[in-house]
Amino acid sequence: MNPSSRFHPLFSFVCALLLLVSSAHAADRKPNFIFVIADDQRWDAMGVVQKEHGDKARYAWFETPNMDRLAAEGVRFRNAFITHSICSPGRAGFLTGQYTHKNGIMDNNTLFPVNSVTHATLLRDAGYQTAYFGKWHMGPQKGQRPGFTYSASFVGQGQYMDCPMEINGTLTPTKGWVDDVSTDMAIDWVKKNAQKPFSLVLGFKSPHNKRGGENLPARLRHLYEGKKTQQTPNCAIPAVYGKPFANPEKRQGRGLVDNAVHLDYLRHIKGIDENLGRLLDTLDELKLTEDTVVLYTSDNGFFLGERGLGDKRALYEEGIRIPFIARYPKLFPKGKVVDQLVINQDLAPTWLDLAGLPAHPGMQGRSFKPLALGEAPKDWRTSFLCYYRKELGDTPTCRGIRTENAKLVIYPKHPEWTEVFDLKADPYELKNLPADGPLAKELAAELEKQMKAVGFTQ
Repeated sequence: MNPSSRFHPLFSFVCALLLLVSSAHAADRKPNFIFVIADDQRWDAMGVVQKEHGDKARYAWFETPNMDRLAAEGVRFRNAFITHSICSPGRAGFLTGQYTHKNGIMDNNTLFPVNSVTHATLLRDAGYQTAYFGKWHMGPQKGQRPGFTYSASFVGQGQYMDCPMEINGTLTPTKGWVDDVSTDMAIDWVKKNAQKPFSLVLGFKSPHNKRGGENLPARLRHLYEGKKTQQTPNCAIPAVYGKPFANPEKRQGRGLVDNAVHLDYLRHIKGIDENLGRLLDTLDELKLTEDTVVLYTSDNGFFLGERGLGDKRALYEEGIRIPFIARYPKLFPKGKVVDQLVINQDLAPTWLDLAGLPAHPGMQGRSFKPLALGEAPKDWRTSFLCYYRKELGDTPTCRGIRTENAKLVIYPKHPEWTEVFDLKADPYELKNLPADGPLAKELAAELEKQMKAVGFTQ
């Protein structure tokens, strides 16, 4: 008899035991998290949404294969919103799970408090490696990003080409298009930290400040030449606080319905779609795809000429509605769409929920995990509070309530501007219903209820 054969039964038993232990560890493995956030990407600026819109699509020819891939392999939330539609407040809401009147970031100039409780601080304290790359955009804040064990980020708006990066607070020169560089750094960090649970944020600068080929890498500068974007009915009417259009052509000079501006905007999004693809491919190469939650979104929406606007801030749909796609192959179904209302405050409690950790009691969002699984709680929100405090531009201070099918917007200093829309019958918000009508009264009551629920008194 071969002497080693005496050990064969024992060897088999040990192997089986190790396999069971290994399987148990794999099942118990905490997920990794990758949160990818664009700057100013409107909710419909994705190929998958344009296809869905059919003959009503504004740019039916536009393709984003990697965002579409994420949607096909995960869950797309078709009614996702920012509650305070400007950059820093939007980002602070994602980090803290709180409304901005609670976390203190009510404008684009306030530094993010270094002692804030965020999904990053809580995951870090639970043993996660945490990292931040790219655009931070909390005023001119410098230094290592609060709550993250590693950061490679630029100050303020940075610049598109050869942007200096602060790597853990140390200013470092770089070469190339900033969104390519940020992605390179994120991919390198993932490769070095693949053996431990990690939570990473990648902030793109695009498509913010989109005008001009000099803001684009050579590969994108002439993309889509000859293409046209379509106008929508609400491009022909001004905002309620705006002046009537004497001549629609006059808006061309402001770049609001300028086709060239729209094409540059979409070129930027095409560039970040390419970088999203590189990141997804890296997860595949490292065999991390199954265990990694990836969420793609934006810090606010954006107007492309609707109501004569070319920014965000206003509470019309184009300003507050955002892309929102989550993929987690181990748990979430493929190709699912969810129509319940989700808001930016929901991200932080969702990350904690998926990591097996309790949400912080100060968080005002809710985990969207059950929605992704098709188990919508009966008490899931059917409305949310949104607001804007005047900072720059023409949009005045306002607050509103957005339900599943309607919206009320109040301008405190101008009650005559009150807007009431039946979104189901009027998705472009063309017909302002009576401010003393039954829908307005119902929405006003809901607004008061939601203001009280989140402690908003301003």
